[in-house]
Amino acid sequence: MRYVCLFALTTSILCAQDGAAIYKERCAACHDTPAPRVPSLKTIKEMSGEAIYEALTRGVMKTQATGLSPTELFALIRYIGPTGEAHPAAVNGPARTCKSQPLFSTGPSTPGWNGWSTSINNSRFQDAAAAGLSAADLGSLTLKWAFNLGAVSEARSQPAVMGDYVFIGANTGILYALDAGSGCTFWEFRAASAIRGGAAIGDAGRTPAVFFADAGANMYAVNAQTGQLLWKVRPVDHFATVATATPRYYNGVVYQGFSSFEEVLGGDPKYQCCTFRGSVVALQAATGERLWQTFTIPEAPKPTGTNAAGAQQNGPSGASVWSTPTIDERSGALYVATGDNYSDPPTDTSDAVLALDLKTGKLLWSAQFTKNDAFNNACGMPTPGNCPETHGADHDFGQPPILLNLGAGKRVLVIAQKSGMAHALDPDAQGADGQRKILWQTRVGKGGPFGGSQWGSASDGSRLYVAVSDQGLGVVADPKSPQGYRLVLDPKKGGGLYALDPGTGKIIWSAPATPCAAERKDCSPAQSAAVTVIPGVVFSGSVDGHLRGYSTETGKVLWDTDTAREFPTVNGNAAHGGSLDAAGPAVVNGMIFVNSGYGQWGGMPGNVLLAFSKSKQTAR
Repeated sequence: MRYVCLFALTTSILCAQDGAAIYKERCAACHDTPAPRVPSLKTIKEMSGEAIYEALTRGVMKTQATGLSPTELFALIRYIGPTGEAHPAAVNGPARTCKSQPLFSTGPSTPGWNGWSTSINNSRFQDAAAAGLSAADLGSLTLKWAFNLGAVSEARSQPAVMGDYVFIGANTGILYALDAGSGCTFWEFRAASAIRGGAAIGDAGRTPAVFFADAGANMYAVNAQTGQLLWKVRPVDHFATVATATPRYYNGVVYQGFSSFEEVLGGDPKYQCCTFRGSVVALQAATGERLWQTFTIPEAPKPTGTNAAGAQQNGPSGASVWSTPTIDERSGALYVATGDNYSDPPTDTSDAVLALDLKTGKLLWSAQFTKNDAFNNACGMPTPGNCPETHGADHDFGQPPILLNLGAGKRVLVIAQKSGMAHALDPDAQGADGQRKILWQTRVGKGGPFGGSQWGSASDGSRLYVAVSDQGLGVVADPKSPQGYRLVLDPKKGGGLYALDPGTGKIIWSAPATPCAAERKDCSPAQSAAVTVIPGVVFSGSVDGHLRGYSTETGKVLWDTDTAREFPTVNGNAAHGGSLDAAGPAVVNGMIFVNSGYGQWGGMPGNVLLAFSKSKQTAR
């Protein structure tokens, strides 16, 4: 590994650098104190030196490392003392190249999973013909191949599939085009920073293309056949902007929502919090030209005072867009869900569903579900210098709304929230308060920063399937830790799956969480990952590393596979699975593609993409 060589070459220089002082100045304020969204120093230590270097130079910690010389960077890494226990060694050479490559096709008969969902309504439903899989086939599912995603501790990008091609991004910043049948590599493309979301497939002019974003908020169009760059733009200007959502391609336009890591930076009392506003951008798919940008908070932030540390305070801010936009062809609207505010004053477009005009981006209407939810990481720290006075509960939306037809001309927008509530809106009717009419609200979880429903629900049209996180985190004494304690998962809290009537919100059935195995450490039964449904089966991944298939009729577990183990891979060294979080499985043409590994918030790290098939072929 190239960074191992650099460590050896700079050993004598490192001795002259004070990595401890650098860590104290730039990192300790956040990582030495348990708080939501911040990995502890213990978790960082379990990463490899290469992974830490990537985070500091190309990832979300790039801003914190600004101005550090290469020698200072390596002194910092050496002080952290990476162990690499979070995952096996990186791939030991170039990926196995396919001997032949079929012509990429996006024809109407080509089975696929395009982007976050198979459809523009974001239902995450795959019909029987495209799924090629039924409840009766679950007993014959075997692992067909596994792919090592490199020196990373989390595998979070939503797999996208089109015919023979699987597109998957990694936190190394590489987008891979793989053969669906064997896992061999057609091509790989390196972005400027980590790839957190998935990819969408469409046409860039007359060229079939893959559209995706990186953690630095750069947007890309890459030739789907060759992997050659067609265009690259950064359509936003705030330094802390991050692209977490998978883009949506529709009629020659790419729609992308943007979030931010400024909520994390707010944990530092010296940081001037906060100036980021969430937004949605529409780009011309052929050229990358920005057609429009709409901020989720119309008012630009301005100074509001100073905190106890004397740092300037600004607002309003926040209302990130963490999820993929939903398209309403009938109304010509685009729906997005927003996150919480980062600072005071709170706004009426945070923790809300917004409707934007597809052509212009004009705000058509909004519906807020949690008021006064202003929150940043300072709110969970002993010295809450930047915590807003309103101090919300961090009940933002991490998933998109799902647009469903109920029949007789009636439609509904359904969405679940970190508050533990599932909601339904009438997209065609206005309520008494001037917002959209709320049809029903049903509680399915307790809610909290890691609670309620996190990344995505699913619907087959007759039912809405909502997975519950409610992940429990505790603090235990740890004399080996710099702060004397560490975060641990509660193996008895969290999890569960619900089936609701989308017309009434009535709970049809609920499936309790499966308890953690007694021998498994750092385990949680929380079901945070996005849900996927096919006729007869709803798939839900768990922080305990299991992917389970439930009966859509009764909630009974029909299939269960443990992914938190080591796997031989088709492209190098063995990889290791871990917690399932963020993205959900893609089911296409008799196969299931799912990531395993999520080393944040106490979860089990991992770095593998798994492909299951109903064939009897075993993993290589």
